[in-house]
Amino acid sequence: MAREEGRKLIAQNKKARHDYNIEDRVEAGIVLTGTEVKSLRAGRASLVDGYAFIDGGEAWLDAVNIPAYAQGTWTNHPPRRKRKLLLHRHQIDKLAGQVAQGGYTLVPLSLYFSDGRAKVELALAKGKREYDKRHALRERQDKREAERAMRMRNRLGE
Repeated sequence: MAREEGRKLIAQNKKARHDYNIEDRVEAGIVLTGTEVKSLRAGRASLVDGYAFIDGGEAWLDAVNIPAYAQGTWTNHPPRRKRKLLLHRHQIDKLAGQVAQGGYTLVPLSLYFSDGRAKVELALAKGKREYDKRHALRERQDKREAERAMRMRNRLGE
């Protein structure tokens, strides 16, 4: 069997980009069981409530839902278990320092296969306030309306 190449997206956390200001991104490997990998290859996962934390010098991913594999038997995994993340020591120390500083959290942005290996993209993020979210939505809406007006003007001018 040929080795997989490239990047295959499994799940994205679009809500994270709305709820947080993303400061930094880190790619991490994940320690998975066999049925979890099969479930991910079927494209089933949800990052909505997921978060990462550092405990005892190790990085962990929690509350990410990888549903049980349909053809799995007694070997199936619990869907929302804690999963260990594979990062270099200096990356863990850097993230731990910034999270301990206060105001920052580790949020998973996307889950994907990179050259056949499961990876998660973590973001060092700071939570947005409600008025910041409304302001961002308003800016996006104003930009869309301006582009629409420009298109209409260009059509009428032709």
